[in-house]
Amino acid sequence: MPSQPKITVAGLGPGAPGGITLGTWESLKSSPRVLLRTGIHPVVDWLRQEGVAFSTFDYIYEAESDFQRVYARIAEEVLSEARTGEVLYAVPGHPLVAEESVRLVIEMAESAGINIEILPALSFLDSLFLSLRIDPGPGLQLVDGLRLDQKPPLPGRPAVITQVYSRLVASDIKISLLDIYPPEHRVTIVRGAGIPGEERVETISLFELDRLAWVDHLTSLYVPELTGGNSAAGLDGSIDNSKETGAPVVIQVYENEGADPAAESVSDERTGAGRDSSDQPCSFPLDPLVDILARLRGEGGCPWDREQDQRSLRPYLIEETYEVLEAISEGDRYKICEELGDLLLQIVFHAQIAAENQNFDMNDVVAGISEKMIRRHPHVFGSVNVKDSSEVLLNWEKIKTEERAGNKPESLLSGVPQCFPALMRAAKLQEKAAGVGFDWPDFRGALEKAREEMSELEAVIKTGDQVRIEDELGDLLFSVVNLARLLGVEPETALTGTSVKFTRRFNHVEKMAGLSGRKLSSFSLSELDKWWEDAKKLEKI
Repeated sequence: MPSQPKITVAGLGPGAPGGITLGTWESLKSSPRVLLRTGIHPVVDWLRQEGVAFSTFDYIYEAESDFQRVYARIAEEVLSEARTGEVLYAVPGHPLVAEESVRLVIEMAESAGINIEILPALSFLDSLFLSLRIDPGPGLQLVDGLRLDQKPPLPGRPAVITQVYSRLVASDIKISLLDIYPPEHRVTIVRGAGIPGEERVETISLFELDRLAWVDHLTSLYVPELTGGNSAAGLDGSIDNSKETGAPVVIQVYENEGADPAAESVSDERTGAGRDSSDQPCSFPLDPLVDILARLRGEGGCPWDREQDQRSLRPYLIEETYEVLEAISEGDRYKICEELGDLLLQIVFHAQIAAENQNFDMNDVVAGISEKMIRRHPHVFGSVNVKDSSEVLLNWEKIKTEERAGNKPESLLSGVPQCFPALMRAAKLQEKAAGVGFDWPDFRGALEKAREEMSELEAVIKTGDQVRIEDELGDLLFSVVNLARLLGVEPETALTGTSVKFTRRFNHVEKMAGLSGRKLSSFSLSELDKWWEDAKKLEKI
């Protein structure tokens, strides 16, 4: 007679065999079926040595690209196994600390009427507190290190940031934290917390976070809180827990225990690192940057900065914007971060000049755009319902029209700035006209129009009339922009991409010419074209 369905959920502790409780150990030895969420955990090899038979769900991580689906499938498999008898489902750390799969198993088991028992264990937090000699009593945040852009830590509260398991991820976290803490802020790195023979502790400056070669999936980072602009740690990096308001910020770098630290797949979340359960609002104050600009512009500041006005800064605003676009095209996240900072500097610079003239300040800029975004998203912040993004755009234009009520523009097209780059302005003009129905039904009409403009250009070229040639060439370009719009292609982006491609291929031609020891201009067009074709072939390899 088959045994009654039952699920025992147990924790394997933070990494050392001693972290497994006696109750869990007895269950591991006696359970007829042991299921591990992952085999990537320091105690797993020890379980094998002790003769504990088990299977893992690591194959699900390889098959799915979405973590929620991974956890759902694991929970379904655990319940399926339990329907035929007793099973033990074991997870890293404590089963009720940041374990989404356990939450789903409990929820599904209760709905199915299956008995469930929870065996507690040490969590990764327990070992971290012991290694750092800290008291979490004053309060602690759990923050996901891979989602700092959505929920960053509050510098005045302690925090554990999870999902950081390599130097690359540590670098990303460092960049995010430098928006909150000063570069010289002293932090303490802890590797292998609670694991005998594995533990290593070192205190460094925040900007050095990604320079340690031994940062891996067993590493944690301790960051004292900011109090009055100063660290709670002493100058020597020692920890001061003497004040209740001096609670530390703890950043847990505790991912993929025993896994390949270079593997950045869905398996990144296997080891039980937590989620930020705090609903506290987070913010990145601009005050430090505003203060820097005020000092640069003030008495004893920088002579160049003091000489600038909003008109003189225009070229830099355009330049920084294009450098952001270039970084995005290259896909370099670090460069994107840096260039966005440069662009933000220009915005704060303009706001500072305006504040000095008593026109507005950075607070007004932020408050204005915040109010506008809320007003123009009634489907998010209000009760308006929308079916898709096209309805969002229609509502957006409708709200903008209502905002301009009483200040009606001379023309529908007058709202498109003349200072836009030509391609961008052409696309915006066409979008405005299309909004009131002045548009082709689909791309086919625009394609035929482009062909017509090409024929007209060919005809006028024969006349040699330069003015008419320029006019017809403009018509052709305008028609191509319209075609791009109807094909869902941003013409500025498309042309930028082609320019990058041209540069890359021409660089190959230059390189080959240089290897031949001759000037580029000494080669025939056919010779240069051969290298050009070679460059195209190399791109396909």
